[in-house]
Amino acid sequence: MQARLNHWQANPNAMQAMLALQKRVSAGPLEFSLQELVKTRASQINGCAYCLDMHTKDARKAGESEARLYLLNAWRESPLYSERERAALAWTEALTNLAQTRAPDADYALLQEHFTPEEQVELTLLIVTINGWNRFAVGFRAIHPLGEESAAKSA
Repeated sequence: MQARLNHWQANPNAMQAMLALQKRVSAGPLEFSLQELVKTRASQINGCAYCLDMHTKDARKAGESEARLYLLNAWRESPLYSERERAALAWTEALTNLAQTRAPDADYALLQEHFTPEEQVELTLLIVTINGWNRFAVGFRAIHPLGEESAAKSA
C-alpha cells in the first residue's frame, strides 16, 4: 500500500479542527476502556489499519485484555463484554453502517437502557469522530507506524 496524500500537511487547519473535536470527545464522561472498544470496533468495520494499530495499542496500555481485543469482531458471541459495552457496540455498528442499518429501534432501545441521554449524545459524538478519522486514514491511505513487525518480515 502506498500513501495517497499527507492530509496533515495538505490542510493543517482542517486537521486542527479534527484534533479539537477529538480532545472534546476524549474529555467527555465515557470511560476510556469503552471509548477504545468503540474506536476499535468502528475501525474494524471501516478497515482502518492505522486506527486499529493505534487504538488496540492504547487499549492494551490502559489494561485491556488481549482476549477482548481479539474477540471484538465477534462480540455478540462472547460473554467477555458487559451489557453497557454491548449496547455501545451495537450502536457503533448501527451508526458506522448507517446506510444499511438506518439506526434500528432495537439498537436505540438497548442504548437507552444503559446510557443516560447525555451519554447517548457523547457516545454518538465518539462514533462520529472515529468514523471521521477512519475516513481520513483510509481515504488517503495513511500507513500505520511500522515497528518490530516490519523488521521481522524483512529479516
